[in-house]
Amino acid sequence: MDSEDTRQHQNQLHPSANKFHVGNGEDSKHYWITPADLFAKLDAEFEFDFDPCPHPLPEGFDGLTCDWGQSNYVNPPFGSIIHQGRKKGPTAWARKAIAEQARGKRVVLVYPIDKWVLMLLKAGASVRNLGDVRWLATEDGSAGKGTGRHIAAFILEPPYDYPDFCVCDYRPRRECTVHPKERADG
Repeated sequence: MDSEDTRQHQNQLHPSANKFHVGNGEDSKHYWITPADLFAKLDAEFEFDFDPCPHPLPEGFDGLTCDWGQSNYVNPPFGSIIHQGRKKGPTAWARKAIAEQARGKRVVLVYPIDKWVLMLLKAGASVRNLGDVRWLATEDGSAGKGTGRHIAAFILEPPYDYPDFCVCDYRPRRECTVHPKERADG
């Protein structure tokens, strides 16, 4: 079997062996902080008073177990970490953010996601959790093992609910090049 076939996915590796801790490509850089201009823009709007993921990390500091401030900027590790003897990833930070929000606190959590997800949300999609779907094999209809990840259903209602956007290429209607006669005035 080819060595390519035996490599483990990043989420199957021990945190110390995944790319987020070993380094990103040839430069071996693995810890990335928010650019100052981006942080300043967000801070001007949200007036942060706490960072549960500071750099450098003070000795003994634990952003997953401490109380957060009233307005929090969270740029968590993009990979998994070992926390209290267990592997923890973005789900742990999302749970903590939700718990802090339930206590009346503001949380601005940044995390990379695919652009298409943002496009669907901007278009007004609602999201439904379908759980870990056991997809069916096309050959015999048998159920698979599941992906080990939850599947999201993005529901887009008819386009008349979103009159400012063209349905052909998801651009503001005034910029549509496919349907120029249907452009909204503006």
